[in-house]
Amino acid sequence: MQLNGSQIFVEVLCEQGVDTLFGYPGGAVLNLYDELYKNADRITHVLTAHEQGASHAADGYARATGRTGVVLATSGPGATNLVTGIATAYMDSVPMVAFTGNVTTEGLGKDGFQEAYIEGITMPITKHNFTVRRVEDLADTMRAAFRIAQSGRKGPVLVDIPKDVTAAVCEFTPKKPEPIRTVTTFNEEQVKWAAEIINGAQRPLVYFGGGVRSAASCQPLRDLLKKAEIPATYTLMAAGVVPYGDPMNIGMVGMHGCYTSNRAVADCDVLIAVGARFSDRVALNPKTFAKNATIIQIDIDASELGKNVDVDLAIVGDAAYVLNAMLPMIEDKKHPDWMKMIREWQAQDYHPVSDASRLMPHQVIGEVCNQCGPEAVYVTDVGQHQMWAAQYIRHTKSRGFITSGGLGTMGFGYGAAIGAQMALGRGQRVVMFTGDGSFHMNLNEACTAVSYELPIITVIFNNQVLGMVRQWQTAFYGKRFSQTDPHRKTNFVKLAEGFGLKGYHCENLAQFQEAFADALKQKGPTWIECMIDKDEKVLPMIPGGGDINDIIMK
Repeated sequence: MQLNGSQIFVEVLCEQGVDTLFGYPGGAVLNLYDELYKNADRITHVLTAHEQGASHAADGYARATGRTGVVLATSGPGATNLVTGIATAYMDSVPMVAFTGNVTTEGLGKDGFQEAYIEGITMPITKHNFTVRRVEDLADTMRAAFRIAQSGRKGPVLVDIPKDVTAAVCEFTPKKPEPIRTVTTFNEEQVKWAAEIINGAQRPLVYFGGGVRSAASCQPLRDLLKKAEIPATYTLMAAGVVPYGDPMNIGMVGMHGCYTSNRAVADCDVLIAVGARFSDRVALNPKTFAKNATIIQIDIDASELGKNVDVDLAIVGDAAYVLNAMLPMIEDKKHPDWMKMIREWQAQDYHPVSDASRLMPHQVIGEVCNQCGPEAVYVTDVGQHQMWAAQYIRHTKSRGFITSGGLGTMGFGYGAAIGAQMALGRGQRVVMFTGDGSFHMNLNEACTAVSYELPIITVIFNNQVLGMVRQWQTAFYGKRFSQTDPHRKTNFVKLAEGFGLKGYHCENLAQFQEAFADALKQKGPTWIECMIDKDEKVLPMIPGGGDINDIIMK
């Protein structure tokens, strides 16, 4: 059948199972938006306040569901406003397809109004990107974009569509989506060797990252820990994969990880790294990281194997398939001496002392968990609040913690929370934790939450400073607080009212308990401002380049 490019655009989206699209219209994409208008019963379009918010929303949608997030922006500044969101998804291996409009094909490269070479701009931060120059290529290019985003190590793909392509007509043939190219192969001899190493370990430790969440299943990892009694530590991106309270879960590792996990890395004799890349926030000193251990690394991306830390055995493959193959070879085993040592270290972990007269981060987060129950989804911005959330939330779901890990994008949270809420439905509880610094970056997305009546509860840790940077200035720069006290006078309650949502101000735990309970009853979005002492720190902390001997516990 004969269709124009805009009709093909909508048909392929539906063909790929897209039910929600985040975006912002503009001249170069008006043909596409006209077709979306005609097909509003098939695809829900969410209009955000800013294209960056739309990109984070598509990202949050993908993280909450595992499905591909989709974002649409116009040419020039519309396209460039997506860059931070695309880079965020790229660093955290999130499947996303970004569509951008552009000037006509004849106008490309002539510096026309709102033209930007977005293909070149995004080349380093996408798995692949395309510029569609013929309408005949549009459908298959879109299909390829969705396939690439979900295949192997997941990530973002960009498709740039000149305006004349959206109007041109060609023959269109519907197709069923191709199966995702899951990596099911691996080296069987290497898996056998890995099992032998694990069986011979006296002090084994699993260190897992966000790749486990992206794998075909998280269950094989949990089965390994239980069968061989192996304690496990994780990165920020993997919080929730092994539930809070599981006896094998010893906490987050790295710069802001707990004492026990960092000590276990230093003292283990076998380290099994699964879906983790030994980032500089974990392996602060790559030359001494797990220096007493035989290191096994399992990752779907061969380029990550041995990239940051030298490993003894590298296995390429999807973590779920590799571990499933390994499990029958793993002996049922106990490690009483090792577990005793772990429990002794856990007694030395940092535990903040509560103070009912003021608001403390662990109390706020604990109260949120108490009132929300086990099914809530938590989203964060980036900063101190992010680390407090990672340390104190009682995670119970593998996709229940959404945060920007690799790029560390301040302003990520509100857009991501909107995407998660749209994906999961208004009956699902979504709570966002943010700091006053991060929140100021993209709080304009409050209008989006209000427009779509999304019951997102935003908890604002307001210490009136840029807390994480200030903490580093305190520890390593002689308390020279350069530009970390912005002297802002923002009244979040009044600002919330201006956006059309309900706001609360809390200075002690009793006030917060009451405010949060009321926020849970609201049908639309709410903000709860929590006044936090500006000298409240994220502890423990290992300075950059340090090791376990440098850990700061006070």
